[in-house]
Amino acid sequence: MKILLAEDDQRLGELTSHLLRKKAGYTVDWVTDGEEAYDYASVSSYDVLVLDWMMPGMDGRTVCHQLRLDGYTGAILMLTARDSVQDRIKGLDGGADDYLVKPFEIDELMARLRALGRRSFTPLLEDICRMGELELHRTSHLVVCGDNQVQLSLKEFQLLDLLLKNRGRVLSRQLILDRIWGMDTEVTLKTIDATVKLLRKKLTQIDPRSNWIQNVWGVGYKIEA
Repeated sequence: MKILLAEDDQRLGELTSHLLRKKAGYTVDWVTDGEEAYDYASVSSYDVLVLDWMMPGMDGRTVCHQLRLDGYTGAILMLTARDSVQDRIKGLDGGADDYLVKPFEIDELMARLRALGRRSFTPLLEDICRMGELELHRTSHLVVCGDNQVQLSLKEFQLLDLLLKNRGRVLSRQLILDRIWGMDTEVTLKTIDATVKLLRKKLTQIDPRSNWIQNVWGVGYKIEA
């Protein structure tokens, strides 16, 4: 299985990811804050997300809730030191599929991951987003149009994916900044404009007539076929 582990405790995160790789043979991506967890889950395919409740910036429950609002259907397991019934209810109502209280035994964590993996949350669909002749391949970060294709950087891919998920809607530059770079980033709004410029240049490589990404003066950007 492929696991995303979001845990800000360096010692626990390092130990848990190491044991999951060594004992279970899982592929593990380990991140240390909620913004990274949200970004990774949004652009990659995982069998299970393991989210620590208490993380800096965006906490695990907020990440879980936002992913569900975005339509994320994968399995999510919440890790937390909160062990009251009310806290468990909050975690599950926030979109988590399972709940494990710290401290925990690695064998119990692996058993819960196996159980969630067997439930096969991830839809068996081709990981391609289409808009007319335009195809965005989420696994490879390729954009394809007819016989032409171009490779996108991570930020270019995240930007195009966000616009396609919200096609026809105007996304403010601040919203784009928060979603892709995180709310606490020191990146400026000019970085968005520069990324849009680079993305447009790549899109014209596969279709010189393309004008998919449109400026909305004073607000932000939108994409339309």
